[in-house]
Amino acid sequence: MLNNSEYKNKKVLVLGLAKSGVSAAKLLHRLGALVTVNDKEQFDDNKDAQALLDEGVTVITGSHPVELLDEGFSLMVKNPGIPYSNPMVVRAQELGIPVITEPELAFSVSDSTWVGVTGSNGKTTTTTLIGLMLNEREGAGKAYDAGNIGIPATGVVQKAGAADTVVCELSSFMLVGIQKLHPHIAVLTNIYEAHLDWHGSRANYVKAKMRITMNQTKDDFFVMNWDLPEMHELAKQTRATIVPFSRKGAEGARATLTDGWLCFDGEQIMKADEMQIPGDHNIENALAAIAAAKLSGTPNAAIVDVLHRFTGVKHRIQYVETVDGRKVYNDSKATNVEASTVALNAFKQPIVLLAGGLDRHLPMDDLLPLVKQHVRAMVTFGETAPLMEALAQQAGIPFTRTDNVKTAVPLAFAASQPGDVILLSPAAASWDQYPNFEVRGDEFIDAVTQYAEKKG
Repeated sequence: MLNNSEYKNKKVLVLGLAKSGVSAAKLLHRLGALVTVNDKEQFDDNKDAQALLDEGVTVITGSHPVELLDEGFSLMVKNPGIPYSNPMVVRAQELGIPVITEPELAFSVSDSTWVGVTGSNGKTTTTTLIGLMLNEREGAGKAYDAGNIGIPATGVVQKAGAADTVVCELSSFMLVGIQKLHPHIAVLTNIYEAHLDWHGSRANYVKAKMRITMNQTKDDFFVMNWDLPEMHELAKQTRATIVPFSRKGAEGARATLTDGWLCFDGEQIMKADEMQIPGDHNIENALAAIAAAKLSGTPNAAIVDVLHRFTGVKHRIQYVETVDGRKVYNDSKATNVEASTVALNAFKQPIVLLAGGLDRHLPMDDLLPLVKQHVRAMVTFGETAPLMEALAQQAGIPFTRTDNVKTAVPLAFAASQPGDVILLSPAAASWDQYPNFEVRGDEFIDAVTQYAEKKG
């Protein structure tokens, strides 16, 4: 980390805590800033605020008092999820107070090389793969994952030095709040419609994504998905050197799927079907990661080693284990139909699908063709169990309803055959039965482990 005096004795307001807010407040306090944190959760229930108060940080909780901004702040570090329509943010902008997000603060005190990764889908997998690949380089510094992956960048930059690399997953919310953040390599995995309620329009969402390259120069690289026609137009907005990747043979791509091989600049690296992670979407994630890794000087053998052993980001079509000839996957992160669509398309083998969860009163109809094509049987649970069972009936496949994910596991094995895939991909949020999708996925993994131990 740079020996930075930029924030010394400056009044900074950190709006919203959670992981990134706590980390930003701690870094600013360490750098000598006069830090105030403001969080809507009441103090008595706010362990983060209590801990920061013990460290000497000024803490205001329970509401967002707009008059607080009349105290002469030089900077606001905003939680990425807080919209710019929030009265506190609106008032800060009226007063001319710069409003940034936590990765921008981290970059301002970092002397490491940065790789930035964004996109509608695949960000976390691609970020993880790049970090693993860069850490296989001999004689190079360490690569640190950070950002939207769940690791605050302001904590990482306090460990990462000039020889190291910060591989930062950047959401559209984070990117709206950057000013000088400048990745040497930027990756844009894809752009689909997402978060339009927050951004207001698709145009604003795309504009936010493209901020990842706004400070790049011709000496930097912008890795883009050349299979999407929109990318060809967006590429005209950057000064960086474009490095396209393509799964479908798009002309001009440097990272490609060619005759079943993952290639870079025409050189075969490994066969795509030797990867541990399944699905066309993961071939695209791998190609994006290969491009970033090769541009960073990673040898082919290191790339192959990572792709041979990487079993997926936890809860995202994560390979769990093989039991009685059935491969088991945990896709608890699939909290909507779109995510489950990706999972069902990822496999050629017959699937026994575990599905159900919070009923948001959204249609499940888009899953029907995929259920007909891929699913042998279904085990349902949660509020949306009747909706999933209706799909099973229309597809003409058997189904069984049960209480929860744990009790679903033995039923899934009973409904399956050797060579099948057993897949937890709920197509619904977890909140009807679990605090979050992580707890749901962990219960599934534990239940599979217990079943395997009994069989063994």
